[in-house]
Amino acid sequence: SQYQETSNTDNPPTDEEIALAALQFVRKVSGYQKPSRVNQPAFEAAVDEIASATRRLLSQLEPKGNPQSDGL
Repeated sequence: SQYQETSNTDNPPTDEEIALAALQFVRKVSGYQKPSRVNQPAFEAAVDEIASATRRLLSQLEPKGNPQSDGL
């Protein structure tokens, strides 16, 4: 599979890990390792939005083994 499980409910990622993953994603899709000063606000806003979306996703996921999440 293209996607790899990176966490479970017993050991959720820290805010720092989520922020670093968001930064890595924005760097990858933007093509900028470090944006110019003029692009910095847009770059930082994107990192913040992705980190927020990730935290929201993780808070809404059902744990593995839950009959509802297993489609039973």
